[in-house]
Amino acid sequence: MILNAQALADLPKAEQIQLINSITGIKPANLVGTVNPQGQANLAVFSSVFHMGSSPPLIGMVLRSKGDVPRHSYDNLVSSGCYTLNHVHPDWADKAHQTSAKYPQDVSEFDATGLTPVFLEGFAAPFVAQSQVKYGLRFVDEMPVKHNGTVILIGQVEHIWIEQPHYAPDGGLDLSALNSVGISGLNNYYRLERFATYREAQP
Repeated sequence: MILNAQALADLPKAEQIQLINSITGIKPANLVGTVNPQGQANLAVFSSVFHMGSSPPLIGMVLRSKGDVPRHSYDNLVSSGCYTLNHVHPDWADKAHQTSAKYPQDVSEFDATGLTPVFLEGFAAPFVAQSQVKYGLRFVDEMPVKHNGTVILIGQVEHIWIEQPHYAPDGGLDLSALNSVGISGLNNYYRLERFATYREAQP
């Protein structure tokens, strides 16, 4: 199958969205924990999280622009200045996916899904108790993407919370041993399996 730009544009909208969302491959599944000015904890699943640098430790995340549609996570993290990212695991991936439902602003996705908020002293945003790997970030910048109206949010890591660390031979986290999952498209969840760790490549 070969699709040119016109053939892609002619696809049914739902099919086009699924194809473009999955063509980039498996992406990390993360729950974004935020709190609104009234102190209500909220939660949303995202697959657009990426590393931006290690010193300082910066993480990027793509969000659709607010426009005429409420964006609770965006509003909350900008107003509070902090948020959390929490790995998703197979035994409760269905609950994580349920956070993508469009709940009213006064409904907490923690309450709606049965996931448990947990806090670190001095850090306002909620972590997910069930997550084995979670980290708290301070919002530092945002970069609008003019071409499609999305926003790249940049956060600096302030807290890392790992329940039972498992490391790959290179010292990084072994995501397969930690049972972290990935997302392809909008609703396909994958288990991750590490099959090799290579030495640093040399010419």
